[in-house]
Parts: sequence; structure tokens; C-alpha cells
Amino acid sequence: MNKSFQKVRNLTPAQVIVAYYFVAIAVSFSLLRLPNVHKPGMTIPLIDSLFTAVSAISVTGLSVINISETYSVFGVVVLMFILQLGGIGIMSIGTFFWLLVGKRIGLRERQLIMVDHNQSSISGVVKLIREIVKIMLLIEAVGAIILTIYFTQYFSTFQEALLHGVFGAITATTNAGFDITGESLMPYFNDYFVQIMNMILIILGAIGFPVLIEVKEFISNKKKHFRFSLFTKITTSIFAVLLVVGAIGIFLLESVKAFKAMSWHESMFAAIFHSVSTRSAGLVTVDITQFSDATNVFMSALMFIGASPSSTGGGIRTTTFAIAILFLINFARGKNTIQIFRREIELTDVFRAFAVIFLAFFIVFAATLALLVTEPTATVVEIIFEITSAFGTCGMSLGITSDLSEVGKFIIMALMFVGRVGLISFLFTIGGKNDPTKFHYPKERVIIG
Repeated sequence: MNKSFQKVRNLTPAQVIVAYYFVAIAVSFSLLRLPNVHKPGMTIPLIDSLFTAVSAISVTGLSVINISETYSVFGVVVLMFILQLGGIGIMSIGTFFWLLVGKRIGLRERQLIMVDHNQSSISGVVKLIREIVKIMLLIEAVGAIILTIYFTQYFSTFQEALLHGVFGAITATTNAGFDITGESLMPYFNDYFVQIMNMILIILGAIGFPVLIEVKEFISNKKKHFRFSLFTKITTSIFAVLLVVGAIGIFLLESVKAFKAMSWHESMFAAIFHSVSTRSAGLVTVDITQFSDATNVFMSALMFIGASPSSTGGGIRTTTFAIAILFLINFARGKNTIQIFRREIELTDVFRAFAVIFLAFFIVFAATLALLVTEPTATVVEIIFEITSAFGTCGMSLGITSDLSEVGKFIIMALMFVGRVGLISFLFTIGGKNDPTKFHYPKERVIIG
């Protein structure tokens, strides 16, 4: 017993976080196998329940079953609980409950929070958790109230409107991508209010918790001068650029195909919504299987980038992409530093960014080769789209998820898990404990390029 406890104590914070997510998946799987979770007469294979549990904990939204046809109202409530657990984060939820019961948050717990939210210091992490939980619950509550009231015109009973309103707010804010309509948001294709509400909730969930906290502090700050952090400036800037570029790209690529028969405002809203959704949400307002291969590959790239760090989304993250682009621009100009917003990027962050990108490309490439073998009936574009959707915890699909083989399902589950945990935590989990270099050899230049 003591040896087992010692082994646990010797685990790095990153390894403990990964272990916690495995435990969360096991708990979620057990909850989804409870009596009355499924509708009468429904029998779900164990692997499909496991797939749903992984997808819910990773707030991805890919599903091998139809949620609306499979789960009862009780099952939908259980699913909402799992989405909250995955969206807000294992350590955030755990820490919040520790605070409620008056438990002291020790150094070990603070280290775990720091790793789970990609923080560089343990200072202020407990305050961070308090703010994250309060802000997320507030956003979801406001979204749920607005959507519930609005949905009363769509549903015959208030109970139905309430269920769809609360579930819609949670799945949009956590960027989960699940739906209980059976058709995602396609029934609301011409309802721009529902689309705008969902886009707002998706952006608030994907922009990053630190950004939301700083905005809150800016609004409540009584001082005349408030300085946003470099992280917030870079995150919001690249987030906005990706949304605009994504919307323009989708609009232009589909203007001669799927959007050809639409009015200008229908095609504009469709392009904007799917650009927002590719950050990590996975909700759709049109049948994306009708999109061209060019659009699907373009959207795959957007999903590969994903959402911001310390958010509900996955992918390589927006700041990673931004630092890589800034490095290439500065390197082409002959500079050996990255300067932006009157600040200089740490060289360590540049190393981390390229390590994440390299590992992400390797994982996606390996998964693509594997699925090309296990899923011979699927096209290359469909497979790439499915893989980047899983890795970016987005949840969009071109319709091959339910037809995946058992091996294919496990590959997609692994991608969803890595996408949610984060590649930095995944790297540190593999690498083990930090072993600083104790000496240096003479340096020598190597020919590159």
C-alpha cells in the first residue's frame, strides 16, 4: 500500500492530470450505463458508451449514436453533467468543491491546477479557479435563460423549451457540439437569433478563461489605466483574424456550390457560423457533407488550430499558431527575437510552440495512415476531416463516425483525449520528471535549409 502511494506521489503533475482524466472517463462511462439513462428498448454496445464518455469529457461532440434517439431526459441530464466536468476542467471542478467544503489547497493541488490550465506559475491559481467557475456558470445561466424563453415558440411545453435551452447553452459554451435535435442546429438555419446566441456562447467558451477574467477585471476596474496581458492581446487578435479569414474562405469556396442557391444573408450567416464553430464547437446549420473537398480541407486546418489555451477547446491552440507565424515573419526579416505589442516573446515559448506543432502533425499523420487502413470505404478528405475534428475537440463529421470500425473508434477516442488534455501535458506525461541540464558541450553551427 505504501509503495503504491509512493508511486502516485512520484508522478509528475502532468501525469496526475492525465490519470485524473482517465478516472473521469471511467466515471462518465459508468454514469452512461446507469438504469433509465437510455430510452426504453435501446441497447447500446459498451464501446459506444465508452466513445460517448470520451467525447463528452473531451467536450468534442463526435458520436457514433444519435443522442436524441438514444438517451432519455435523465440521460440528457447526465450528459450535461459530464459536459460541465469536461468543459470547465477536472481540476477546476475538483478545486471548486474543495473550496466549498473548506479544504485547504496545498502546493501539490496548486501545481496540478497550473498544469491543467497551462499556467507558468502557481501564484494566483486558486483565484483563477474561482473566477473560471463563476464566469462559466454565469455565461451558461444567462444563455440558458435567454434560449429557454426564446424556444417556447418552438416547443409545445415549457419543459421541452427548458431542456433544449439549458442543453443548448451548455453544449455551446463548453464547445461540446452535442445536440438533442438530431440535426444539430440545422432546424434553426433561418433563425439568426439562435445562431447569434450560439456564436456568442461558443466564442466565450473558446476565447480562453484568462481572457474572460481580464475583461471582467477591466470592466470592474476603477483605475484609469488597465493593461491587458500579452496573452490576452495575442489571443484576441489571432482569434479575430481566424474568424474573419475562416468566414471569408468558407464563403468564397462555397459561393459556387453549397451556397449557390442561398440568398446573400443566408450564405453570409452560414459562412460566419461555421467559421466560429470550427474553433472547437462542432455545431452546424447546414449539411456540411454538401461542401466541396476544398472547403472541408480548409475547415480541417481551422479545426487543427482549434481554440485558445486554458479554454474549453482543443487543437494546437491559437497562441501556438500565432507564435509560429510571428517567428516565421521575424525570421524572414533577419531578426532573432519576436517583438509584438511592445513586448518580447520568451524563447522557451517559441520552442514549446514548434514542439506542439511538430507533435500534432506527427499524431495527425499517423492517425490518418491508420484510418486509411482500418476504414477502407472512407475517402482521404473524410478521414482527415474526422481526425482534425477529434484532435481539435470540434465534433464536426462528414458522416463516417457511426461507421467506424472498433479500431477506428479507439483511434478517434485517443485523439479526442489528447486534444482535451493538451499536447504540452501529453509531452510532459511521456517525458516524465524535469531533468535540467547540469553541463554544456561546446556549441557548433549546423547547416540548415
